[in-house]
Amino acid sequence: MTRACALACRHCRAAAIPRRNDLELTTTEALALVDAVAECAPAAFILTGGDPFMRADVSTIVEYAVVHGLRTAVSPSATGKLTPASLRALFAAGCRRISLSLDAPDALSHDDFRGVRGSFERTLRGMRAARDAGLEVQINTTISRFNHTRIQEMADVLRGLDIVLWSLFFLVPVGRATERDVLDASETENAFAQLHRLAGELPFDLKTTEAPHYRRYLLQHGDEASLARRIPAIGDGKGFVFVSHLGEICPSGFLPYVVGNVRTDRLLTVYRDHPIMRRLRAPDTFVGKCGVCEYRQICGGSRSRAYTMTGDAFASEPTCAYVSPAWNAVAAS
Repeated sequence: MTRACALACRHCRAAAIPRRNDLELTTTEALALVDAVAECAPAAFILTGGDPFMRADVSTIVEYAVVHGLRTAVSPSATGKLTPASLRALFAAGCRRISLSLDAPDALSHDDFRGVRGSFERTLRGMRAARDAGLEVQINTTISRFNHTRIQEMADVLRGLDIVLWSLFFLVPVGRATERDVLDASETENAFAQLHRLAGELPFDLKTTEAPHYRRYLLQHGDEASLARRIPAIGDGKGFVFVSHLGEICPSGFLPYVVGNVRTDRLLTVYRDHPIMRRLRAPDTFVGKCGVCEYRQICGGSRSRAYTMTGDAFASEPTCAYVSPAWNAVAAS
């Protein structure tokens, strides 16, 4: 919705700024985008930023989306705009779920990561206010070198909160994030092991974002039930599309490859027919071990991470430890 946000998160995908851009979609253009999204009939429509509350028309857009049949969620920032009144307004507009970010189990660490003192406590207050307003709460956690050894501690904190989903975003070095922040393959595999163990213990669902190889991990460990129930085989440009505050159409917010603009292009046509989008849904065309891996249809690797770390969106996932027999055969030939 906007890149404007009062926080200064060290990893921010949007590289958020203090003020709104004059070239952002207007309210009229935003409502036209809702019409275009409704034509796609998605499972969910998520309004994110920056901070969506930096736009005064957020409730207007939510209400219009809900009236047009879209299951609409909002991802606000833990700032002074996250108030009981603003959350009640979202609920009145028809929003039923928000997501809030929590990246460490204690205030000192989380506030350091988010760049603003008090954001940890403001997040917890916002969560309670959201539940009081009738909203479901999803917690988002960015997994990086900063916190990957504290997954158990995070789970222990979240266990006592009234949330419906824990979504773990495995960091992609875009925006303000750097490659130094990205887990290596061994660290990623260890994080998967922790999540797999925790998933059966927690009173809420758990999912990953930009970690499709977690699906491979589940299959390797005989957990087809969790895979089918919790983690659909979507990815960058595959069951997912991102529209920026300027109307740019991208495969995801982490893959800044502009394939069109909703001001001039039909969203559904771009999603279905642009050559880049079509290839993202064709893992047999991927380069290296991802292209021959037996898990390529359910996984396919993070195309965003491949792009940002190698320059090629179709290269192999840089943080995957698995090497398939097919790739061993190619390497030996």
